[in-house]
Amino acid sequence: MTYENNKDFSPNTYARIAGVLYLLIIVCGLFSELFVRSRLIVPGDAIHTAVNIMANDALFRVGFMSDLIMLLCDIALAVVFYALLKPVSQTLALGAAFLRMAMDATLGINLLNHFYALLLLSGESYLAAFDANQINALVSLYLEAHSIGYAIGLTFFAFHCLVLGYLFYKSSYFPKVFGILLVLASFSYLIDSCAIFLFPKYETTDYAFIMLPALITELSICLWLLFKGVSTEKTGCLSKPRLSVPG
Repeated sequence: MTYENNKDFSPNTYARIAGVLYLLIIVCGLFSELFVRSRLIVPGDAIHTAVNIMANDALFRVGFMSDLIMLLCDIALAVVFYALLKPVSQTLALGAAFLRMAMDATLGINLLNHFYALLLLSGESYLAAFDANQINALVSLYLEAHSIGYAIGLTFFAFHCLVLGYLFYKSSYFPKVFGILLVLASFSYLIDSCAIFLFPKYETTDYAFIMLPALITELSICLWLLFKGVSTEKTGCLSKPRLSVPG
């Protein structure tokens, strides 16, 4: 049974919601990565990393919560994009949503690696079985595992961007250039993730140009959704998206 409400969201309302969610995702993601982990984690120096985290325990916890908020917003964004793009191809829109949620599930589980660092430095009695050097080494190990887990999640996201790019290109709601940019972004994410898996010495920060298309794409779409919305002048294959409740 499907329930339809005469006050269903319009495409532009969906677009504004997507823009706000996108902005929150970008802000929370950049905060946790650039202002928390990048400031506290010292590559190759387990002792200084552990000291930094202990001295900034609250900040490290806020970074965890920031990532959690980012993922919750990202799940909501997957639903909104599905609602907007299912008139183009319901199968592909559903596939794109599943790929994005696969990334969210992977990154959600991966957040445990972030929190394990706090548990190891908590000073709990059961940690007496480890000496200080072992604890510091384990902290760095879990943080390294967190970065690898992030790369695994972004592999799903790369294929999400590829499918989303096709849907954007075919949709009359968005400029076709966004579809092209999303395809380029998908290759950025895929190349970066594969390089992390294949080359032990690879650091994303040393090859920032690889991620430039992804950065341009994410910011451009976010700003467009916030300030421009979607074009409803063309009809084409698109109709007003509706949310339905099975029953």
